[in-house]
Amino acid sequence: MKNLILSLSILLTLSSNAQQTATLLYNWQDTSLVGSWTYDNTYNECWGMVVNDREIAIIGSTAGTHFFDVTDPVNSTEVAFIAGAYTGGGVIHRDYHDFDGYLYVVCDEGSSSTLQIIDVSTLPDSVTTVYDSNNLFTKSHNIYIDTATAKLYACASNTAMDVYDLHTPTNPTLIYSYTGAVGHVHDAFVRNDTAFLNCGNEGLRVFDFSMVNTMGDQPVQLATFTSYPDAGYNHSGWLNDDGTVYIMQDENHGYDVKILDVADLTNISVLATFNSGVDPQSMAHNGIIKGDLAYIPYYHDGLRVFDISDPSNPVQTWEYDTYAPNSHDSFKGAWGIYPYLPSGNIIVSDMQTGLYIFDCSSSTSIIENTLSNNIFPNPAKTQFIISNSNAESITLYNTLGMKVYEQKLTKNQNTIYRGNLSNGLYFYTLIKEGKRTESGKVIFE
Repeated sequence: MKNLILSLSILLTLSSNAQQTATLLYNWQDTSLVGSWTYDNTYNECWGMVVNDREIAIIGSTAGTHFFDVTDPVNSTEVAFIAGAYTGGGVIHRDYHDFDGYLYVVCDEGSSSTLQIIDVSTLPDSVTTVYDSNNLFTKSHNIYIDTATAKLYACASNTAMDVYDLHTPTNPTLIYSYTGAVGHVHDAFVRNDTAFLNCGNEGLRVFDFSMVNTMGDQPVQLATFTSYPDAGYNHSGWLNDDGTVYIMQDENHGYDVKILDVADLTNISVLATFNSGVDPQSMAHNGIIKGDLAYIPYYHDGLRVFDISDPSNPVQTWEYDTYAPNSHDSFKGAWGIYPYLPSGNIIVSDMQTGLYIFDCSSSTSIIENTLSNNIFPNPAKTQFIISNSNAESITLYNTLGMKVYEQKLTKNQNTIYRGNLSNGLYFYTLIKEGKRTESGKVIFE
């Protein structure tokens, strides 16, 4: 049993050393909007900007693009809306990036979709659509703009990826189409012409686009990375400020986030892997690095923040669950995150519950990596007691993610009997008013 406890301690190290609940400042959702036919998600990606000294949060929905003044987050208001070229239950994805006073908008569904370019210079009073056309492309799964070189990368568009010159921001010009080694680029992170391309089942590729300025120019491939722990559908990633560390998410249930050493692109290596620690089937989505923190929206698990100042030993510092119930089936819950507002407030979009603004500014004290004090004894033999909790129910899952036990709780009924449960490790979730108040691990021996 000592070996089992030691193994459990190692398992928990990456997910619960210094975890606190973020402060919710604002939540918006519009129940009149329809959810998608595929995942019942009304909302998708989020973005943020500062315009005329006002902090602006942006979120996509099945209807279009919503703009919020969140300068005073508790009193946030929707200040503008632009309808999508394609709207309704067929919409799953929208994506955003800004450049030179314009917001660029794409959708990945619908034969009537377009590239939209929106002048946001008069926010928070109004916005103006200055380009709305499918002349360049109809659909794109994701876009990324390298603002230093004025290039827009449209992923999974007409080809695996198309690159456009933005030196005239309202008149993008095609300069490159990627039709070579991969059939699909799902997402990209590009800085100063170095492009990290997330190529789905074909792994990570890194290119130098500095020589690509007109049609006919070709990039130089710097690296490929296809063999690593939990290699699945290589979905998205983000580079740290000094270009030495890259976080990478594979969009598969139960797969860990990878921290890569990319200081030498000829010798990429994995420094660490980590997860939310909530459930064996948890899945990360579109993570972003700011400073020494990795901000990760987790399907079903909400906002998760990790201190990666020591990239070999990431530590979870903040969390807030935006979605319940936490069944971890399909794709539901937190989708996008934006941590770059000057105030330090964090924008999060949830597929079902809308726009969130969080405060993660309080000082963080390290919590020792031990089993929960609310479960006693732990490890347990025949039963354990839940104390110091106002939860209304508890659910136990085995290590395969299967629900094996569920019970309502009251002040007089807080003892859990193991019954026919075998020896081993189980994941528990405490629920109040339909939302998780605590998750952790319990051992029966």
